[in-house]
Amino acid sequence: MVQLGFDAPAPKRGRPGYDREQVLAVAVKVFNEQGYDATSVADLSATLGLTKSALYHHFESKSAILELALDDALDALEAVVDDATARHPLASDRLRSIIRGAVRVLTEKLPSVTLLLRVRGNGEVETSALVRRRAFDQRVTAIVAEAQAEGLIRDDVDAAVATRLIFGMINSVVEWYRPGGPVDPDELGEDILRVSLDGLQSRSAD
Repeated sequence: MVQLGFDAPAPKRGRPGYDREQVLAVAVKVFNEQGYDATSVADLSATLGLTKSALYHHFESKSAILELALDDALDALEAVVDDATARHPLASDRLRSIIRGAVRVLTEKLPSVTLLLRVRGNGEVETSALVRRRAFDQRVTAIVAEAQAEGLIRDDVDAAVATRLIFGMINSVVEWYRPGGPVDPDELGEDILRVSLDGLQSRSAD
């Protein structure tokens, strides 16, 4: 079970009891600990110390909470690619910016990204999230392919495989990173950048 490295606020009774962001944070924590499908509205209400009607005051359904959490992670990741594309003409610079930015999103939005990485397409909300994840992967793969053409990335590794290797390293951070712990998130981005690109670096780029 992944521990998310933050404590939920102490339950407050009454209506609404929590604001919308607090309800979302607690719900995502429970989803990550128990699994979304295994978590009932009653579980969320009990954890929050709220009645179901008070919970529905903030969100119309459990799936609405899931959708907002997944959108939070996906919007941030897509913005990283958008920003890199707007700022950097060279694909090699875009790729570096994307790696740094993706690590930053993961460390800043650890609970929602953790939830995103666990969806399997069970239901409309999860299916929609997976479609967006695939589109994100395809955008990054295209940039990796451009970086190969520029000579930064070795071209004897398939661009899609290289993308999976890079993001496999980035995504693994959810298993051990703890906000407020000894690992500096900015330095972590630089470490992953060095390790991921050193192994994939074209010999001609040395």
